[in-house]
Amino acid sequence: QVQFVESGGGLVQAGGSLRLSCVASGSTFSIKDTGWYRQAPGKQRELVAVISSGGWKNYADSVKGRFTISRDNAKNTMYLQMNSLKPEDTAVYYCNIVLGIGTMTGVSPSYSYWGQGTQVTVSS
Repeated sequence: QVQFVESGGGLVQAGGSLRLSCVASGSTFSIKDTGWYRQAPGKQRELVAVISSGGWKNYADSVKGRFTISRDNAKNTMYLQMNSLKPEDTAVYYCNIVLGIGTMTGVSPSYSYWGQGTQVTVSS
């Protein structure tokens, strides 16, 4: 299966920017639909951005217009450019496969294969 390693998180002031990276292991990354998830303390894990194997994109309303997802299949890497960050964006961010990009349907939080995630903290 594909495994992911996230990086790029950190502490940033409200209104600032970060770029997250997700490096995938496995030869099938280029044909998989993938996305970024996040989980804040006490909240359920949510899917915030998706990108198909061919580059089609969709976003949750909470991040639309502020976040941009992209991928480089040659590098087995996915990115999340995060601009105009808000304190409510504070969460651990994960990447993983996506089951349905048109319906914004992700894998279950109980799915067996998750990386360690990367912490994003936005101060006010």
